[in-house]
Amino acid sequence: MRFSGDSDYARWLDAQDPLAGVRAGFCLPPGKIYLDGNSLGLLSQEARLELIETLQVWETLGIEGWTATERDWYFMTERVSRLMAPLVGATEDEVVATGSTTLNLHQLLATLFEPNFDKNAILADSLAFPSDIFAIESHLRLRGLNPETHLKKVDSADGFTLSEEAIIDAMTPEVALAVLPGVLFTSGQLLDMPRLTREAHHKGILIGFDCSHSIGSVPHALSEWGVDFAFWCSYKYLNGGPGAVGGLYLNQRHFDKRPGLAGWFGSNKKHQFEMSHEFKPALGAAALQTGTPPILSLAPLHGSLRVLHQVGIEVIREKSLSLTHYLIELCDEVLAEAGIAIVTPREAHRRGGHIALAHPHAFALCQALRNKGVIADFRPPNLIRIAPVALYNGYQECWQAVQMLKELIETRVFERWIDTTTLVP
Repeated sequence: MRFSGDSDYARWLDAQDPLAGVRAGFCLPPGKIYLDGNSLGLLSQEARLELIETLQVWETLGIEGWTATERDWYFMTERVSRLMAPLVGATEDEVVATGSTTLNLHQLLATLFEPNFDKNAILADSLAFPSDIFAIESHLRLRGLNPETHLKKVDSADGFTLSEEAIIDAMTPEVALAVLPGVLFTSGQLLDMPRLTREAHHKGILIGFDCSHSIGSVPHALSEWGVDFAFWCSYKYLNGGPGAVGGLYLNQRHFDKRPGLAGWFGSNKKHQFEMSHEFKPALGAAALQTGTPPILSLAPLHGSLRVLHQVGIEVIREKSLSLTHYLIELCDEVLAEAGIAIVTPREAHRRGGHIALAHPHAFALCQALRNKGVIADFRPPNLIRIAPVALYNGYQECWQAVQMLKELIETRVFERWIDTTTLVP
């Protein structure tokens, strides 16, 4: 379908949107088109109210907030975890809201990575988020292994996407564990997690996924697929707020593993206040908690997760795919001759929630877009990421953003930012 440069079709699509009413529950930056929810999701009224209520409890009850309210703080982690579990297709005891993305990966590696003479390498990829690589290298060194020889990275043929065949070929006998992205943070490619899990297990490899760019945007079935572990942040599509508490998944077949990094809040709550020096772990993934949960960070996340459950992840995915499909069609029509290349896979089953556009001056274009009130983001070396979030973005916003991008390229206004070197989130 061709859109002939006007916004009538976008307005019609917005009028048909079953989630149009949900948008009103979010705090949209005034005068801006916000298309950066894959970096930081927006504040919802539910999240705001939950945080305010938690502050009021602290104000009025002090220490008694842990036990003396209907939504006592002591079990807040469990309530948040129960809401997270369906989003990744797991049982409640396989998921815990805790830590951060990197800390949770550290915990999972400390718990599950058990190198021996035959299997002592970790498999990752050349496009992985840097923090994941830093954590993997740390655990190799802690076990006396050299990352240069024991970290295997699958290369990308095009610099933007990964081949599942190449990943499977890299699952060689010495690999003990694999850490891969569910959705690549750069191009937005969605990996075939079920297939990769089957192949890894066939070769005796534990496999886990960084789901930071997929949770809240893409349905998962981690337990059904047999994934060994997963971890994620909560400030992108879960809209939990900057630095929100992350989450992790541990398949129940690993519940017998003692936490690699044990801490007091990983205790079984029946015994936690016995204050014994004997660690009695909680059942399931909850045992992988360490310190006291950050209540003021869990509170808005709890509120935001309620919004996702009211809508439903399948409905969110359907609209997300529709928005990114529309965005791809628009870019093909409007930007085809402007030096812009779409590097996100076009097939619906191979893309997550954002679209990545390649341009030699991507950083300058992102800065120019922000100057015009369109909030997208840049990722090196040459990508503009545009993330229309199903809960609060519409089709006309996508249309306006593409038209603005076209105008900036045609008028060369973006050139004033070419020599700028400050990177932005």
